[in-house]
Amino acid sequence: MDKPAEMFDRDHEWSALSRFITDPQPGATLGVVSGRRRQGKTFLLDAACRAAGGFYFGATEAADAESLRRISAALTAHVRPASPFHFADWAEAVDALLALGAERPVPVVIDEFPYLAKANPELPSIIQEALRPLRDQRTGSRTRLLLCGSALSFMGRLLSGKAPLRGRAGLELVVRPLDHRLAAEFWDIADPHLAMKVNAVVGGTPAYRREFARGDTPAGPDDFDDWVVRTVLNPETPLFREARYLLAEEPDLRDTALYLSVLAAVADGNATRGGMAGYLERKATDIAHPINVLEDAGLLHRDADAFRDNRPTYRIAEPLIGFYHAIMRPVWDQLERPGSAGRVWQASRRRFVSNVLGPHFEQVCRDWALHHADPEFLGGLPARVGHGVVHDPKARTGNEVDVAVIGIADGAKPPLLAIGEAKWNDTMGAAHIERLRHIRDLIALAGRYDTTNTQLMCFSGAGFNDKAHAAAATNPDIWLIDLETLYNQA
Repeated sequence: MDKPAEMFDRDHEWSALSRFITDPQPGATLGVVSGRRRQGKTFLLDAACRAAGGFYFGATEAADAESLRRISAALTAHVRPASPFHFADWAEAVDALLALGAERPVPVVIDEFPYLAKANPELPSIIQEALRPLRDQRTGSRTRLLLCGSALSFMGRLLSGKAPLRGRAGLELVVRPLDHRLAAEFWDIADPHLAMKVNAVVGGTPAYRREFARGDTPAGPDDFDDWVVRTVLNPETPLFREARYLLAEEPDLRDTALYLSVLAAVADGNATRGGMAGYLERKATDIAHPINVLEDAGLLHRDADAFRDNRPTYRIAEPLIGFYHAIMRPVWDQLERPGSAGRVWQASRRRFVSNVLGPHFEQVCRDWALHHADPEFLGGLPARVGHGVVHDPKARTGNEVDVAVIGIADGAKPPLLAIGEAKWNDTMGAAHIERLRHIRDLIALAGRYDTTNTQLMCFSGAGFNDKAHAAAATNPDIWLIDLETLYNQA
């Protein structure tokens, strides 16, 4: 299938859909497409249906009977049979969808599938029965049935454990946000410093540029503050309330006040369960459930400590939600008043750097080490990249490591390929390198990792002084990684 010219990137997703849809093997097959809202799933699937002459149905939150009437009318308009469809139940509707693939492979998309399953919990079982291996309606069809949804908690359960559709799907596709490099290209921002700041606010969600900001991008580095004021902090734009709507649209988040408070705790720097519990003045056991629900919904991400077991930290997965809780929620009443955005932003810029931009920069550095750094220079392919705290028994202090690159274990101990420190606003020098050397020695003494070839990485948004450059020039185990490298080099 030819990818539409107006579709930015999504080459991997389009290729996966093309292989699934055009697969000539006999028998109807099932695919599941998921991803957070606003990532372009609907655009992707609708384009695939148009390219392959398929059928697309977008479900809405409605009673079961109304949804059956809607899909009857939609399929009637698509097929134009001698008499209109009037499906009595979903078993009849699914068989009609399978009949579309009687002559050739054809995509059939049911978008926002969780809405239908909420109104009729038996629907996954009905589809399971329709796709039974020896059933005539399945074997005689080459329909490529694609179920799509944005409720990650529901979609994650659809094919797991003892779920009816487990083992039935031939495609599981997750449409993820654009990474920092693709996001800069999508927003048409060539300056890495500006691109990082914009990415810390809106992340890699495509809809935030085209629909929500109406194509408004910063004209240059000096326009960033004005851009924030006229878009994200402007009550007249959809971006202003988007973070609130993202939470409200998750079906499993019933006590929204509690979930908002948990996210606010993380945005305020309380990244551990104990820290969140202290912020909320509750016991750690009391917030276990909301943390798990936010994780399942894809709004909170759990990061294991690379050096201490059972000491996970949490971060907000969607940058716009982190920006909302750190900058907007504390002064929401002021922001709702027209003309107040500029004043609020001037007072919030320091907090933006410390609570939003700094942590986001660290995460981008970890993502770069995992996905973009050359394994040949790293000394191996990373198995995982995390962060953590290394204890110094002599000084009785903990040393934070922003980036820990762990390789694939060939022997008793996995290799620690690299450790790194990330500073957004600081010009890094010899002291930062010496600190990393000391931490490497401490890790070696602990004996958990093989540190024989551990390299030292300094990530900086402000650059490096002459001493740092001199140290890197004479020591091949020292990396100085600036914004230009993060955005444009391996």
